[in-house]
Amino acid sequence: MTHLGSCISPKGKRPVVGFQHRFKYTYLFGSYSPMDGQSFVWEIDGVDNKIFESYLHAFSKQRPREFKIVVIDNAGFHSTKNITVPDNIYLLAIPPYSPELNPCEQIWQFIKNRFKNSVFSNLDQLKDWLHQMVNSMEEHTIKSITSNHHYLQIFNATF
Repeated sequence: MTHLGSCISPKGKRPVVGFQHRFKYTYLFGSYSPMDGQSFVWEIDGVDNKIFESYLHAFSKQRPREFKIVVIDNAGFHSTKNITVPDNIYLLAIPPYSPELNPCEQIWQFIKNRFKNSVFSNLDQLKDWLHQMVNSMEEHTIKSITSNHHYLQIFNATF
């Protein structure tokens, strides 16, 4: 579905933006480090507890000696009931209605802002665009988007 956003047009001219309204979905699971700008992203066709669990196990294998703190919100598929969380991952639940505390939400907003006024002819074209966008994000960009002074102060005070 096209997300409309503002655009620049000459005075007195109404901007024309393509629009489509279809219901086909793809999802991104992602973890982004505000410390070093590293990322781990999965593009999948659905969301549920088992997919989330699989994502956590795959993520735990990226730099396996590193202890990871994953910030989660209250999405239903983030439920930790009946899933096994790897030993090197800690899930930090944030309060409801506080997306500003979740570094991934900042990344998703960054991606959505570049997605506005775009029309894709099919889902594969959208997926290609997402893959290119996610893979082209540089570490300094990720750090600048996800750095939250609250988390950085706690991290620096602890380590």
